Amino acid sequence: MSISATQVKELRDKTGAGFMDAKKALAETEGNIDKAMELLRQKGIASAEKKMSRIASEGLIGSYIHNGKIGVMVEINCETDFVAKNEEFKQLVKDICLHIASSAPEYVSREEIPSSIIEEEKRIEMGKEDLLKKPENIREKIVQGRVDKLMAEKVLLEQNFVKDPSITIENLIKEKIAKIGEKITIRRFTRYMLGEGLEKRQDNFAEEVMKELNK
Repeated sequence: MSISATQVKELRDKTGAGFMDAKKALAETEGNIDKAMELLRQKGIASAEKKMSRIASEGLIGSYIHNGKIGVMVEINCETDFVAKNEEFKQLVKDICLHIASSAPEYVSREEIPSSIIEEEKRIEMGKEDLLKKPENIREKIVQGRVDKLMAEKVLLEQNFVKDPSITIENLIKEKIAKIGEKITIRRFTRYMLGEGLEKRQDNFAEEVMKELNK
């Protein structure tokens, strides 16, 4: 079927894809914008994987302080200073800061979790009352599933993005890689909470940060 320039422009505006990529996606999906967007997203994520072997030593250190009670610093790297100054990259850094403030991850990736933490969680889960009467092999499978879920909640890349829970932070990064065209990595972060470790009244800081996100 014939693909119009208007269709191509609309798809490019929504995805940031190149002209030929947008036209080809529309042709493959018979002019369906939504399906073409999905196709480009799939291809974008695939191409993002190829960029992950590149060196990314530029970027930004972003910071966010919420009402003087929660503080976040994060280092996000890209390949060039040009991209580091790009508004979309700056917005990504800001969004990641807000996400960390709200969701309180403990690690960037699962590889950072000490094996002792994982083993301790397994030990605790194995001893839970609801599993005591189950066969050993069944218990191990259930425990593995529970521990995987617990670890995912601690890992930034595996958390659902607070502004769009349909995607994880890892997928958000891959989408930005596909759109910007450079490798992007979250290298490290620090999150402070006022009075952390001290006995105090409990406030729902995550709820406050979510209000900030929705402004």
